[in-house]
Amino acid sequence: MFNEFNGLLTVTVFLPAVAALLLAVGILRGDRAIRWFAVLVTAGDLVLSVLVFALFQRGGERFQLLDRFTWIDTGTVQASYFLGVDGLSAPLVMLTGLLGLCAVFASFHVGSRVKEYFIWLLVLQTAVMGVFTALDFLLFFLFWELELVPMYMLISTWGSGRREYSAMKFLIFTILGSAFMLVAIVAVFVSSGVGSFDMTLLLEPGTALDAGRAALPMGALFWLFFVAFAVKLPTWPVHTWLPDAHTDAPTAGSVMLAGVMLKMGGYGLLRVNAGMFPEQLQTYALPVVILGVISVLYGAVVTLRQTDLKRLIAYSSVSHMGLVLIGIGSVAVVGGVLTDAGLVGAAMQLFTHGTITGLLFVAVGIVYEKTHTRNIMELGGLANRMPIVAVAFLLAGAASLGLPSLSGFVSELLVFFGGFRAFPALTILAVLGIILAAGYILWMIQRTFFGPRPARWDSLTDATLVDAIPVALLAISIVAVGVYPVWLTDVFRDGLEPIVNGYNAGLAGMTR
Repeated sequence: MFNEFNGLLTVTVFLPAVAALLLAVGILRGDRAIRWFAVLVTAGDLVLSVLVFALFQRGGERFQLLDRFTWIDTGTVQASYFLGVDGLSAPLVMLTGLLGLCAVFASFHVGSRVKEYFIWLLVLQTAVMGVFTALDFLLFFLFWELELVPMYMLISTWGSGRREYSAMKFLIFTILGSAFMLVAIVAVFVSSGVGSFDMTLLLEPGTALDAGRAALPMGALFWLFFVAFAVKLPTWPVHTWLPDAHTDAPTAGSVMLAGVMLKMGGYGLLRVNAGMFPEQLQTYALPVVILGVISVLYGAVVTLRQTDLKRLIAYSSVSHMGLVLIGIGSVAVVGGVLTDAGLVGAAMQLFTHGTITGLLFVAVGIVYEKTHTRNIMELGGLANRMPIVAVAFLLAGAASLGLPSLSGFVSELLVFFGGFRAFPALTILAVLGIILAAGYILWMIQRTFFGPRPARWDSLTDATLVDAIPVALLAISIVAVGVYPVWLTDVFRDGLEPIVNGYNAGLAGMTR
């Protein structure tokens, strides 16, 4: 039974999967035709995702563009195919569309089993889109699990180095996190008493999740979800799968992994932990922020020791994702009112880090294809031979270390505003991570693109037109957010406003 069906989100989510099915049944032959078919599909999906973002109406209904029909109904258990977006998810849908197209362009060098490669890449895009749009917990979990298969196949089949080891490590860690989530989802369903996995019902204050009828203590539910999302983010100490997966994944796998798959963890923390467990987040804000600070500093210190370009960017992601935890933990209230700076900063960090690391990994992929090495100590002086790639590194690196007028500055500033208000000493410690980021980013760029150039790199050529397209798309997005961030921050603020209002309403009730 169709309760409501707009159709736009369904087409946006499943267009890549349908294209993958068409490739699987053999509608196209020839590697060139398959590559450009993937470009056409992901370009269309990018247009649709931008349309989703543009059609979202700030100040309107919380969840919009709904597609919903009953999927399972036994009388006591009801689950639905239920898609929708709010101000938190609409920008992440657009981010997925953008990086999906960039990942396809970054895959033009793939020469073996081309059809299978693009099938898995397109299925991966559908899975991630589904996570950001699913409003039924059971559907959310199915999409969450779906992305494991294509990512495992991409790393284990088309990766490099210890690709089988890295793929299996990724699988074990993420399945373990999923087990925690499944237990939490079942416990929430049993506790709710509404007989539904509908997240919009479970997000309503007082509808279901009260401690009096919880199957597990509310704190236990909070931490079960937290562990599941922290593995994906990833945060210290459950981060160790990420450097291996990044290092050994193909370029497109690294782009999608860093650009959107890590963001699934941050999205879950904002949607579920902050949205459904406000009292518990208030109670456990301090340990959440401490974990964030440890991730920031640990990731930055370890990054300083890396000589592999991809491994360096991977560890820097651990550091930058720690800022998401600091922003979320800034819900600790000072003066009786919760402000939204930290939460908006955390959401912004998800978007800006996606485009920044996406550009870095695209650029690293180009360097690797030209030189067949990622060892920084073997490179040097490439700027004269590869000026487009050098500019891409400079722009993404400057954004990563928080240079004003670029996107990274906006998200980091908002996180620090929120964090300093709640935990000033810990936030000051986290700022040291940004100082260290300046060190490892500038050292990487200087050692790779400037200084003396080994003679064997004298014949290198710059990025091709196909290489330059994703570079241009990501560079434009970084500058656009940095120069005029309000077009994105206002949408995120709209999506996070119900969470902030819920906190403040609860605080007002406690003081009466």
